[in-house]
Amino acid sequence: MKGIDHLVLCGRSHESMRESFSGLGFTLTPQAQHPFGTGNSLIQLEGCFFELLSVFEAGKIPDHEAQRFSFGAFNRDFLSRHEGLSMLALDSTDARADVAAFRAAGLKTYEPFDFSRKARLPDGREVTVGFSLAFVTHPAMPDVAFFTTQQHAPQHFWKPDYQRHANRALTILEVCLVAEKPEEHAAFLSAFAGFPAGTVEEGITVRTARGNITCLTPQGFQKSFGRPAPELSNGPRFGGFTIGVRRIARLAEAITSSRFSLQKDGPHRAVLSVDVNGSALAFFALNRQDAEDER
Repeated sequence: MKGIDHLVLCGRSHESMRESFSGLGFTLTPQAQHPFGTGNSLIQLEGCFFELLSVFEAGKIPDHEAQRFSFGAFNRDFLSRHEGLSMLALDSTDARADVAAFRAAGLKTYEPFDFSRKARLPDGREVTVGFSLAFVTHPAMPDVAFFTTQQHAPQHFWKPDYQRHANRALTILEVCLVAEKPEEHAAFLSAFAGFPAGTVEEGITVRTARGNITCLTPQGFQKSFGRPAPELSNGPRFGGFTIGVRRIARLAEAITSSRFSLQKDGPHRAVLSVDVNGSALAFFALNRQDAEDER
């Protein structure tokens, strides 16, 4: 039963991304470096996160090979054209089994990719975290990529100090792909996630164990996020995502950057007034309340 593990958000200026999301009330992990030329900062939520990714050492990025997908090369090339949401990852307990299952379903697969990196804990200690990734791509969607991620040291990865946010963010509720004909991508998204696709207004959606993968027309995306759809001359692209928060009022209080404001869309939903490094953001109030929310 797979669910959304994380989203990869690409930006040319890592400092700009950190400033943007800090200004929205998110807590960020310290910046970390990958051994293959990219680096990141994470925003951890409840069992999922989003990854702010930039290229730091282009000379270390390996190129794609016939059966090997290069995470670094894909995001480097994405940044040569766009900024924003480039990849979607689902969680996994066995990346190698995922490759076999994806291949059996007729998807384009690659050899599993194993790597480790250093991570800094809230108390300042440095530890090693490791991952195995199973990539999937589709020739009709060259500007997006998909994978599952298996963690080998989760005890060092998830930390409550990094999961507490001034804006009371809790989880990723939905990631939105934009396509001229969403129905043409229903079979692929269903095979990748392992859940059936259903129809929604102006598109389709796959409800996973954690969050929805939705594909909308450009018109449907603009209606939902209040922003123009991304440019689609090279095929479908991820346009934005929805974050579950405790309450919209708490979210509004936590936004310290004058660049951003919220536009209400009904009693429980709000969209951000401008894109954040190429991605549209929406927020939905889950109306959860706990001791921390009362502080």
